[in-house]
Amino acid sequence: MSEGRKPVLYVVVCAAGVAGGVGELISAAQERNWDVGVVATPNAMALVDADAIVARTGHPIRSAWRRPGDPRPLPDPDAIVVAPATFNSINKWALGISDTLALGILCESYGWGVPVAVQPCLSAAQAAHPAYRESLAKLRRMGVRIADFTPGSYSWTRALDLLRD
Repeated sequence: MSEGRKPVLYVVVCAAGVAGGVGELISAAQERNWDVGVVATPNAMALVDADAIVARTGHPIRSAWRRPGDPRPLPDPDAIVVAPATFNSINKWALGISDTLALGILCESYGWGVPVAVQPCLSAAQAAHPAYRESLAKLRRMGVRIADFTPGSYSWTRALDLLRD
């Protein structure tokens, strides 16, 4: 982080039903002095209020790759929160699949060495799948901080709290 600027937090939003509430996380992060940039999966774009997010953060929402030579619309992150993190995105990320900008950023985050915290959002049936448990174990070995998740309840700030540790 350079002198004189706020630390930058990327909020990666996946397409879970609660995604429309991401403003709560953005507000909490800004109250903790983060400059927030939002990266959404293409399917999450239909679930969020893009205009409200842009107005709140002052940054465009990223959901697609930029063309070579185009300026970077967000500063480099000092940390990343993935919320809500879906079954699909968690499993793809753990496997190194980078088929969306959001997953590409998450796959690169390991090499950047920035702290990453995750708040899963999935069904109990998905959470019982062996691939999910294996993916969480792999992400933890990579240093990813994963918040506990109880189906039927969701906390927007739990993953943000993990960045304090």
